[in-house]
Amino acid sequence: MHTVLSYVIAGWSGFFVMAVELLGGRLLAPSFGSGIYVWGAIISVFMLALSLGYLAGGRLSMHRPSVRKLGMLLLIAAVTMLPIMWFGDALLEAIAERFSDPRAASLLAATGLFFVPTFASGMISPYAVRLLVSERATSGRHAGQLYFVSTFGSAAGTLLTSFYLVLILEVNQILLAMMSVSVVIGAAACTLGTSNETARSDA
Repeated sequence: MHTVLSYVIAGWSGFFVMAVELLGGRLLAPSFGSGIYVWGAIISVFMLALSLGYLAGGRLSMHRPSVRKLGMLLLIAAVTMLPIMWFGDALLEAIAERFSDPRAASLLAATGLFFVPTFASGMISPYAVRLLVSERATSGRHAGQLYFVSTFGSAAGTLLTSFYLVLILEVNQILLAMMSVSVVIGAAACTLGTSNETARSDA
């Protein structure tokens, strides 16, 4: 079961990250427009946050990795989206008023809104790889399969969000729906992971 959950969490995390990145353009557009500066800022922040998240997730996986902890990472990524919904508009307005340079303003806004949840999401894939790899001989296969699932989830998140979700739902509704899915998956991983750990300790 932990193998299935690892793949599900990695795939959903990929979906989640790309959907939020696309919605980031919608969120920043009213205050900063939708030009190349805005998208350059969003993409840069997401890439930096993911790279640091990969590093942190790999290091965290060295200390008694478990499906429960992987589920907790997904829950953290979901919870850190709440400030975007609660304070996002106010933050964007404040930054727009204080910074006249659209490059600095959009970069600061993207960092304030998206860095933390993207960092948390970035920790998931390397952590999941550590759970799946039990033998050196199969490590490449497992890593390849997991990154396939994660990247496939990213592609699905990109297409579904840009082609369908933004046409039928408001941005906050989409964010809330994705957070709900993350909470359900993360809670399931925490519950099943705790059960497995208890069973092993009893044995």
